[in-house]
Amino acid sequence: MVSTRPVAVLTYEDYARTPDDERWELLNGELVMVPSPNTFHQSAQVGLGWRMARFVEQGGLGRVFFAPTDVVLSDTNVVQPDLLFVSTEREHIITHPNIQGAPDLAVEIRSPSTAERDLTIKRRLYEEHGVREYWLVDPDAMTVTVLLLGEHGYREAGAYRSGQSFDSPTLEGFSVSLDEIFQP
Repeated sequence: MVSTRPVAVLTYEDYARTPDDERWELLNGELVMVPSPNTFHQSAQVGLGWRMARFVEQGGLGRVFFAPTDVVLSDTNVVQPDLLFVSTEREHIITHPNIQGAPDLAVEIRSPSTAERDLTIKRRLYEEHGVREYWLVDPDAMTVTVLLLGEHGYREAGAYRSGQSFDSPTLEGFSVSLDEIFQP
């Protein structure tokens, strides 16, 4: 006879009690500590985020946020994408403490400690909750994969590597060279 212990499913209320000086995400009711990113990760985040924010602001398209910004997808799922975009039409999901619902675009900059989670759990959560566009940015491989939500889930809209530029279906007209964001 196999005995299993019941697993406690945590909620946003539990998440809200975590220390402010630590980064956590709530994934399917489980608290997961998010380690501090390395400098290459942060450099890619700033390079890409600055370009996104400038493009969005100049076009009056909405708002761009950097991690750590809580995105409450459900009572048991709170994520902190490295970058996120909320369109003007959906700004009602922006509240003082957090984002209440799926952003239009989420960006995860992969690191060795988060790569698997970004590719599986977070991809599935973003898909289930309706994040229209998801970018997987890999500073080590110097690649960007753009996923677009369709009727049957995410499909790859493009995979880009060093020496190429990529654009965004959601941020129409936004284009950036990978060499500009992956500066050593």
